[in-house]
Amino acid sequence: MFDHVKFGVSDFAASKAFYLKALAPIGISIAGEGVPTYGIELVTSANGSLCLFQTDEKPAHLHIAFVAESRQQVDDFHRAALEAGGKDNGAPGLRPQYSGNYYAAFVIGPDGHNIEMVYHEPEA
Repeated sequence: MFDHVKFGVSDFAASKAFYLKALAPIGISIAGEGVPTYGIELVTSANGSLCLFQTDEKPAHLHIAFVAESRQQVDDFHRAALEAGGKDNGAPGLRPQYSGNYYAAFVIGPDGHNIEMVYHEPEA
């Protein structure tokens, strides 16, 4: 759906550590990194990247949803994100109000962004 998403963070080191740990279940890795004001590009084997950079600006909170390859990845993301310092914003589970197979988990990241991992297929 997107090529890349880039947004500012208030504490580059804390956000880098959070996203690397929280997104480890989907195989996130560093594609490139510069000084904090330039930032870091995080990628998976799928298309698209997430880019973070240090800023003093206070942007509005974002909602970013990542695609999981299984319900287990959603569960693993939620656990890893909480261990990385995220705040629970919705435990892993079905969200029938969105669709019959919408299985997701939500956490609030270091800057208050709502980070989601979602799997759209029926349980195997």
